[in-house]
Amino acid sequence: MIPWLSPRDPFPPVAAALRDPNGLLAAGGDLSTGRLLDAYARGIFPWSGEDEPLLWWSPDPRMVLWLRELHISRSLGRRIRAGGYRVTLDTAFRDVMRGCAAPRGGRDATWITPQMIEAYGRLAASGHAHSIEVWTPGALAGGLYGVALGRMFFGESMFSRERDVSKMALVFLVRQLERWGFELIDCQMSTAHLASLGAREIPRAEFLRHVERLVRQPAVPAPWILDADLLERAGTMI
Repeated sequence: MIPWLSPRDPFPPVAAALRDPNGLLAAGGDLSTGRLLDAYARGIFPWSGEDEPLLWWSPDPRMVLWLRELHISRSLGRRIRAGGYRVTLDTAFRDVMRGCAAPRGGRDATWITPQMIEAYGRLAASGHAHSIEVWTPGALAGGLYGVALGRMFFGESMFSRERDVSKMALVFLVRQLERWGFELIDCQMSTAHLASLGAREIPRAEFLRHVERLVRQPAVPAPWILDADLLERAGTMI
């Protein structure tokens, strides 16, 4: 059994999360900015199906991407060097969320509900959630979004409307975060897609130690702006 949270109830200790399904910690509560910030600082995130109650998770092990371990395949490197795109930060947050919520791969349901978009939109307005966008002529071609506390980035979702564009967004985000002194990105759950980019699992206890340390560091002021020379020198990032 997991606890049902009222809006004022604190989260239970993450050690109380279920093993099956892995990491399920609690249900209920709300998506207020304060609740979300408290959750991320504790290594907890919300994820629910469209017809499910609000569920909170803290899986063990935890999938993370150490920035120094980012893997860029040859094909992705060629795509980045080819140019014909521009990259921005924090210019189309809700559009990126809607792109991530769109049906894909034969899947119609999404956990990124209108309520989620509204809640994370408030986080973005408060300077705690961020997006990176990749544009090809005249259109948003892909991107990703997540939450930042201190010098810790918690990735949420990514999307592509063209081949490899979400991966390109990740490469530029990683290179910018490195310059700001970030060390890792929380990837939440293990997937083959994330593993192909260099992400790997670590024990939850180790993850939480890094979170506790990194969220205490000074935050990068919002809105985030991509360093211009990252685009100018894109080929040297590979």
